[in-house]
Amino acid sequence: MQDPATGVKLQPQRLVITTIPHAITGEDIVAWLADRFQIDAQEARSFGSMLVALGYIYPIQDHKRLVVKPDASLYRFQTPYFWPTQQWPVEDTDYAIYLAKRNIRKKGILELHEQEQYNRLHKWMNHKWDFIVMQAKEQYRAAKERKKPDRVVFDCQERAYWVVHRPPPGTVSAMDYGLERLIDPNAHEVTGESLSYFPSVWSMVTCFSLHCRLVKYCATYKGHDPFLSKCLPSNPWLTDDVTYWALNMPNVEIPTKMRVERWTFSFGELLSDPRGRDDFRLFLKKEFSGENLAFWEGCEDLKWGTAATMKEKAEQIYKTFLARGAPRWINIDGKTMEITVKGLKHPHRYVLDAAQTHIYMLMKKDSYGRYLKSPVFKETMKKALFALNLNRRPSLSPIIIRQQEQEQKAKMAASAPVDITQVMSKLSKQGKEVPPRRTSVKND
Repeated sequence: MQDPATGVKLQPQRLVITTIPHAITGEDIVAWLADRFQIDAQEARSFGSMLVALGYIYPIQDHKRLVVKPDASLYRFQTPYFWPTQQWPVEDTDYAIYLAKRNIRKKGILELHEQEQYNRLHKWMNHKWDFIVMQAKEQYRAAKERKKPDRVVFDCQERAYWVVHRPPPGTVSAMDYGLERLIDPNAHEVTGESLSYFPSVWSMVTCFSLHCRLVKYCATYKGHDPFLSKCLPSNPWLTDDVTYWALNMPNVEIPTKMRVERWTFSFGELLSDPRGRDDFRLFLKKEFSGENLAFWEGCEDLKWGTAATMKEKAEQIYKTFLARGAPRWINIDGKTMEITVKGLKHPHRYVLDAAQTHIYMLMKKDSYGRYLKSPVFKETMKKALFALNLNRRPSLSPIIIRQQEQEQKAKMAASAPVDITQVMSKLSKQGKEVPPRRTSVKND
């Protein structure tokens, strides 16, 4: 649809006093879909509304109606960064930064639902709200340096993304229309009866998002999940072979191919594996930036350690990484440093959360990508072991083995020939009299 030659016609459109570049009209979308797929206008309109509801196309004027109108209403293609196929996790931290940025731009005048969400997130993430506001100010400052048309387009793209993933009350979406739904996306007015259905619409959107994430997780981790695939070389709980545990020890010298492959799934997978963290530490050491990982590990130790040593650990981390002239000084911006120093006057478990998040994102966006392309990772992957399937028979429980032995002894005793002399001697020892053996004589 975005092909310059055969796609939908794009042209700049004037909206109030701002010119919107690369805009398209609803009637052009419907006409292109009907001509391309050889379908009628009604089906093309439904398919176009589905693209809007999923977030591939967004309306410029009426952003609360996620449907395609077959008229001169303006739409734009969403930037690929916000496409659903990217499968970015919709995190509350990102939503909080977005609301804080809107709060700055609107000078505290937000819509009712935005103000409610803003207050809720502020209360829930109070321990790192200073960091969230700082990020919002940085993004707002960077946006002001863009040209006005680009700034308007980016604001529309970001708002359209959150309308899809955090729909405000009253949003009409093509995903809400069906045989048993109460909302008609083609209607011009939303009745009070329809508004009562929005809580279930929100539940449906949430379930759809969770479904997409579950499908992606299963597709990614299918070969690494013991419930979906076999343990290689064998399941130690069934075969009594501990090779699987030996190959996957936390700090094993040579990891397996499957274990190294998990490090490429995400930066979190790499840091959650002690062996992967050691490999990443070796890479950072060669790049003279090992203090970043050491600081992150120190913050994790502070966050999950005992309360008795919390103050001592916080002071030690500050002297080692943050103080002026520190032996392993890390590079963080002045605002984050100000928040951290202010919090260290009354240390708690999350006092270094802003600085830790800053360093984590720095390693994730910069160091992690270069690590996956580095000779360190390639050498580790080259030396990694293949865990072959040994096809061993499952071992039986000792209780079952003992029962089988007893049953076998009983069968052997029953099938063995009886020695009458031994039986007679045992009976005589017990003082029992054996009756004389009678013989019957047949008369001819």
